[in-house]
Amino acid sequence: MRQGCRIFTASPPCFAPVSGYVLFVDTETSGLPADWRRPYAEPGAWPHVAQIAWLLYGPDGELVKTENHYVRPSDYDLSPASTQIHGLTLAFLHDKGKPRREVMQRLHDDLVRYQPLVVGHFLVLDFHMMGVSFHRSGLSNPLVDLGLPTFCTMRLTERFMQPMRQQYLRLAELYQRQFGRPMLRQHDALADAEATAQCYFELQRTGDIDAEALASQAPILPPPTHAALAAARRPFWKYWLGMI
Repeated sequence: MRQGCRIFTASPPCFAPVSGYVLFVDTETSGLPADWRRPYAEPGAWPHVAQIAWLLYGPDGELVKTENHYVRPSDYDLSPASTQIHGLTLAFLHDKGKPRREVMQRLHDDLVRYQPLVVGHFLVLDFHMMGVSFHRSGLSNPLVDLGLPTFCTMRLTERFMQPMRQQYLRLAELYQRQFGRPMLRQHDALADAEATAQCYFELQRTGDIDAEALASQAPILPPPTHAALAAARRPFWKYWLGMI
């Protein structure tokens, strides 16, 4: 079934960014970040995107496009833990994967053209993985350069949790809560992006996502660059004397 704001005719209405487009994204990675605070250019600090999928919905709530891509492992390996989670192997990625630049260029073009609200579940990871992949592809980062709005469905679920329990619902737990049935596929970027979209629109229908909720989440910021870190370490007295 197509999922979108249009199919829900009862209030509340569909809330969307100024452009009216909403992009749901999910990534599967080669591992976990070693240090979330380090620059994208820091060797070994950030894992690699092995699979990335995104769904773009238009102002009328109709699905505009679906993208699902694997990234050829020309410069990365997979940690055993990540393979155990998403099931991707180097052999599969070599066979089905595309060059990183080709994949990220497609996402880059969609972000620039449609300037959507970008939505994900545990979006902070996807945000950084898109950022580091843009960097490794030699592309600008539209998420930052255009100041695109973002929304994390995982962070929203804090309101559903009881004290002394976990802080947030996992995507499968949110899906079960919203629809009363298990999420059949997990840890596949396309399946997770689709489930995130379904949960998002259902949360809009029930009034849990409205304009106030969309505006309540602070922007996600990229880590500092090496140049910014170096500048922060420069002694103030050298600035004062005009030495740097």
